Amino acid sequence: MSASYLAFSKMIDHSLLVPTTTQPQLDDGCQLALAYDVASVCIMPFYLKRCSQILAGSTVLPSTTIGFPHGGHATAIKRAEALQAIDDGGQELDMVVNISQVLSGNWSYVTDDIAAVVEVTHAAGRKIKVIFENCYLTDDHKRKLCHICTELRVDWVKTSTGYGSSGATADDLRLMLQSVGPSVQVKAAGGIRDFDKLSEYKQLGVTRCGASATAVILDRARQELGLLPIQFQSKPSAASSY
Repeated sequence: MSASYLAFSKMIDHSLLVPTTTQPQLDDGCQLALAYDVASVCIMPFYLKRCSQILAGSTVLPSTTIGFPHGGHATAIKRAEALQAIDDGGQELDMVVNISQVLSGNWSYVTDDIAAVVEVTHAAGRKIKVIFENCYLTDDHKRKLCHICTELRVDWVKTSTGYGSSGATADDLRLMLQSVGPSVQVKAAGGIRDFDKLSEYKQLGVTRCGASATAVILDRARQELGLLPIQFQSKPSAASSY
């Protein structure tokens, strides 16, 4: 793959999180991620072990979700989910904050909830992305979460699950990029369906984007870069808001 193409493809976490996605579609999605050489496949937890087997030996990382999509799981359950994901080969974990506790201003709970998952994830040498679900939060909530995640040395903060009332926005991404410390990256998710949006967010400084329209986005990227198309015949996939 050309370096210019990889600058875009390695921004994408290919999302396979729609609950109606069948096993053949999950396998097909992993093969698509390999063909397009994306950053990772973010897959439903029950299928992570199989995903890890499919991606073994490639530069595409297996990843999954924790406390998804509402964030209301007890902290002990989120920690147990993280341990299971690590055991199943997950290299990156996307956890949802406890939205109810954020809105209640119970910041000690929110901090402890994130810290419990960060601790086991980093102890295993894996990386963690913390999902805010910005559509339900004020800007002050988002800034406070950025500060907490910086203190806890989270690897990425992430805008959305893709299953809330709206997804990533440029305004939210600018706020998050300005509010995190230098060691924390920012991931956009929700509503990224074309190359123009991926390019716009790349220009802002975003390093990862969750997407299910991966083939559409990267086919256009290759066209813009003057590269031959990737030959991959994908099976029809489940509808996604990602």
